[in-house]
Amino acid sequence: MTSMTIDRSHDLSQPLDRLSADERMKDASDFLRGTIATGLLDRITGAVPSADDVKLMKFHGIYQQDDRDVRDERRRQKLEPAYQFMIRVRLPGGVCTAAQWLKLDELARAHGGQTLRITTRQTFQFHWVLKDSLRPIIQGLHETLLDTVAACGDDSRGVMCTVDPQSSRFHAEVAAMAKRVSDHVIPKTRAYHEIWYGDERVASSEPEEPFYGRTYMPRKFKIGFALPPSNDIDVYAQDLGFIAIEGPDGLAGFNVAIGGGMGRTDQAPHTYPRLASVIGYVPADRVIACADAVMTVQRDYGDRKDRQRARFKYTIDDKGLDWIKGAIERVMGEPFEEARPFLFTSNGDSFGWNETPDGRLHRTVYVQNGRLDLKLLDAFRDIARVHRGTFRMTPNQNVIVAGVKAEDRAAIDALLAEHGLEEESASPLRRNAIACVALPTCGLAMAESERYLPDLLGRIEEMMDRHGLSGEPITVRMSGCPNGCSRPYIAEIGFTGRAPGKYNLYLGGGFHGERLNRMVRENVGEAAMLEVLDDALGRYAREREPGEPFGDFTIRAGIVREVTEGRYFND
Repeated sequence: MTSMTIDRSHDLSQPLDRLSADERMKDASDFLRGTIATGLLDRITGAVPSADDVKLMKFHGIYQQDDRDVRDERRRQKLEPAYQFMIRVRLPGGVCTAAQWLKLDELARAHGGQTLRITTRQTFQFHWVLKDSLRPIIQGLHETLLDTVAACGDDSRGVMCTVDPQSSRFHAEVAAMAKRVSDHVIPKTRAYHEIWYGDERVASSEPEEPFYGRTYMPRKFKIGFALPPSNDIDVYAQDLGFIAIEGPDGLAGFNVAIGGGMGRTDQAPHTYPRLASVIGYVPADRVIACADAVMTVQRDYGDRKDRQRARFKYTIDDKGLDWIKGAIERVMGEPFEEARPFLFTSNGDSFGWNETPDGRLHRTVYVQNGRLDLKLLDAFRDIARVHRGTFRMTPNQNVIVAGVKAEDRAAIDALLAEHGLEEESASPLRRNAIACVALPTCGLAMAESERYLPDLLGRIEEMMDRHGLSGEPITVRMSGCPNGCSRPYIAEIGFTGRAPGKYNLYLGGGFHGERLNRMVRENVGEAAMLEVLDDALGRYAREREPGEPFGDFTIRAGIVREVTEGRYFND
C-alpha cells in the first residue's frame, strides 16, 4: 500500500469546514487562550460561561464539573448546578518530592475539599475546587515546580513509568527518560503562563506551537514506560509504550508498542478497546526521535472528523499496522531494529517493605481506589515532614514511600503505626482492584464506581472464601462508563457502568495486562453479576491447573471466548 492510496478524507489535510467542530474550536482558540481569562472574572456564575472555554481548559489540566448528587434538587429550586472543578497535576512517572507532597496536601486542605485522589495514571486530582480557587492551586503548585499542563485535552497526556522498585538505578534511568519525554511533548504555548501565572504576552516571530500547530492532536495521546517483569502501567493500553530493555551497563533501549487504548462507546460497534502492537526496538538515545515520529504520524493521519474514531488505535487499524510502521520509520529517518526478548509477570504492586540493590528501602502503602481522605492525608503529611526520599504514585492507585535509608525505616514505621497503617490488611483481590472516580463528580459517569466497588468486592471476597480462593490475586477493574479510565477491558474481571446500578460484566483479561477480556453480561444488576461470578469462581476452584490465572482459566474452560484483536472485541 502506498501513500497515494491512503484515505485522507478525515485528517489534517482537509479544510476545517470538513472536520469536526472541535477542530474549528481549537483553530480559533489563539493557541488555547480562548476567553478563559475573562470567564474566570465572571462572578455571576460558578462556571466558566463559554462552552468552548470549558473544552480549552482541559488542555490546562482542568475539567468543569458539578455535584450530581444535588443536581436534581438544585434544578427544582431553580438554581444553577453546583459547579466545581477537577484539577489534574502533571507528574511524569508518578514521582514527587516530600516538599511537593506537602504543598499538594496544603492546597487540598485549603481548596480541594480536604481530599486528594491518586489516579490510574500515577498523578493527583483535586476535586471540589471552586472557580476562585483555580489560580491559587495552580500558582501554589508552581512554587514546587509542578504544573497541570496537558494533563487533559487533545495532546500528549501525563507520561507513565513503572514504579516497582526492584532496581533503583534502572528505575532512575527510565524515570528520568519519562520526565524528559513529558517535558518534550507538552504544548509550548505561553497561554498557560499568561492565564494562570499572570505573565505578559510577548510578541515573537517563532511559531507558538512548532509541533502541534493550531489544532493540536486529533484526540488525547498517552505514553508510558514499562520495566519488565512489571507491567504495572499496562503498557499495552498506551498509544505509545516503551518497554525497557536492560543491557550490561544499565538501560540499553526500548521495545516500542503502538496503538493501545481503552475507550469505547456502548451501542457503537465501530468503537473498541485495543492492545498496543510491538513494532520494534530503539536504542535509548533515539527515544525522543521515536516519540516525535509516532506522534507526527497520528497528528497528520488521525481522524479529525469523527471524534469517536480519533484515537491512534483506529488510525492504525484503518491504515494498516505495516503502513503506519513504515510512516513512522520515514519520519524517524531510520528503521526499527528487531524487538528484543522480554517477560512480564504481573501488573500489580509489591506491598510492604522492599529493598533494592543500592540498600534503599521502599514501602508500598495500600490506598483504596486512590482516595486520600483526611486520615490518609494526615498520615502522609507526617511522613513527608521527615522523609528524605521521594513518593511514587503507582498505576494501581497506591503510594510508595521510596528511597528510605535503613536508619530512617524505624521512624517511617512508627508514623505508619501511629496512623493505623502498619499492616496491609487488604486482601489480594482489593490490592489488585482499580476504580475510576465516577459519581458524583464525573460528568460522563452512568453508574457508581469508586463509591460502590469496595462493597461489591466484599461480596466477591465472601464468595471466594466459600470456594477456598481467599488469597488469590485476581485483577478487578470498574469504570462508571465505557470510556475505561480504570482500564477495565484488560482486567480478569471488568465492570463498566450503563445506568445507576447496572453494569456490563467482562471476563477473561490477562493477569499481567496482555489480553483483552470479553463481555459476558450486558446491562445487569448486582445479583446477575454475582451469579455469573459465583459459577465461574466455583469452577476455577475445582478445575484450575497449578498456577493458572483466573483470566486464563475462563478461556480454557470455555466460559468466555478469547479476544485476539481489539477490532473483534464486540463480535
